[in-house]
Amino acid sequence: MTKSRQNEEFQDPHALSGARDSGLEVSIGREVREFRRKLDMTVAELARLADLSAGMLSKIENGMTSPSLATLQSLSRALHVPVTAFFRKYEEERDATFVKAGQGLTIERRGTRAGHQYQLLGHTMRKNIAVEPYLITLSERSDVFPLFQHAGVEFLYMLEGEVGYRHGDKTYILTPGDSLFFDADVPHGPDDLRRLPIRFLSIITYARGPEE
Repeated sequence: MTKSRQNEEFQDPHALSGARDSGLEVSIGREVREFRRKLDMTVAELARLADLSAGMLSKIENGMTSPSLATLQSLSRALHVPVTAFFRKYEEERDATFVKAGQGLTIERRGTRAGHQYQLLGHTMRKNIAVEPYLITLSERSDVFPLFQHAGVEFLYMLEGEVGYRHGDKTYILTPGDSLFFDADVPHGPDDLRRLPIRFLSIITYARGPEE
């Protein structure tokens, strides 16, 4: 074992002592560390392969930060595992996921713009179905809005504000209490922020492929 490897292994328990053992971030960090150690890689080696700083990777492994989806994808490529592998132990340990207000895992989705916040409130992949519930907050106007297109179906429930939400060639005006359920393989997204701040729930459900 190299000196740098010895130092890294020695420091990990101390770093974890102040972490929140029940958090999703801690569970993800433990999985990242376990996969890294299975490949006999140091923090510096994995950080280089994932195009991260060693400090950021250390924070992720110790549950001290919420990694973005893009970061998890980079780590999955570097470790040769699917992104969903980082969540599996968390799901195995719990039959229910409890998230305190404001503590959802912040996710940077493709096309995310300034003022668009996505908080993942839970994650399940039981059997062949994956479910991803998000709390979405839009707090700043932007000239360009992201359009998403992905597998599965999506359900929106409006909590606050007013938004024009596009699905295909049609736009729906959503106000508090309104809901929208649609096929998610059609381009969709907010295209008219009518009254800010805007908050709504988004629940995405899709079938898992055999490679996941």
